[in-house]
Amino acid sequence: MNNWFQDQASGLRLMQKTSRVQVISITGGKGGVGKTNITLNMASAMAAQGKRVMVLDADLGLANVDVLLGIRVTRNLSHVLRGECTLDEVLVDGPQGIKIIPATSGNKSMTELSPLEHVSLIRAFSEMLTPIDILLVDTAAGISDMVLSFSRAAQEVVVVVCDEPTSITDAYALIKILSRDYGVFRFKIVANMVRSQREGQELFAKLTRVTDRFLDAALELVACVPFDGNLRLAVRRQALVVNQYPTSPSAMAIKLLAVKALSWPAPQRAGGHLQFFIENLLTPPVVESDVRGE
Repeated sequence: MNNWFQDQASGLRLMQKTSRVQVISITGGKGGVGKTNITLNMASAMAAQGKRVMVLDADLGLANVDVLLGIRVTRNLSHVLRGECTLDEVLVDGPQGIKIIPATSGNKSMTELSPLEHVSLIRAFSEMLTPIDILLVDTAAGISDMVLSFSRAAQEVVVVVCDEPTSITDAYALIKILSRDYGVFRFKIVANMVRSQREGQELFAKLTRVTDRFLDAALELVACVPFDGNLRLAVRRQALVVNQYPTSPSAMAIKLLAVKALSWPAPQRAGGHLQFFIENLLTPPVVESDVRGE
């Protein structure tokens, strides 16, 4: 056990030598809202602006980032946790030079990491040599412990929501748990697959009517991405709409979102935030009852 903590401390000290890293979690509660498409297209658009971008497929048991891009993966995060290779060795290249950390598909054990695997994850990120500016975390659907952990660990939480009752309800549930139990109070909202800017604003209003009434959370509408047949065509071709159809309505909206995201406040300390991300990912939240000793 002592060796575990010594290895962990050593790895975290290595991480302090890295440059500042912006960590953004892309989540949504409900599946099928277009979260992974938003993540990958946003990553490609950021890379086109000269940023070194990495995407973590955080759906650890049902990975699909590689499938959407038509990328053949031979190694993934499970191989890293088993000590068979380093994190740098599993990275695959995506459009515009983005780096992708692939996860596994059909592996339930990856959603329930052991203490030893937690330490292995910390060390893997700590010892990563690939330089990056931005880490986008594409979470799984739902409100599992892993989704909540990735969301609370990131600097910014982007919630993708569609104009469907189930999507709004699930987004509200996610925001409620993160704000009430995990101390996350700021959320960026992407209204996806809307038919107009007005429809996106109305969707945002539906969500804020309940969050403003019942939650201590600040929501900001950062993008309205229109329903666009070009995006579906790009998906069928295993391509990204920002590259395949760069002047299409959805591509233009996502590129504007990427530019806006680049203006979000940077981490306060060099090397600190990727370390902060991993530490907070694996550290249980402190709830009010813990403070009172109940």
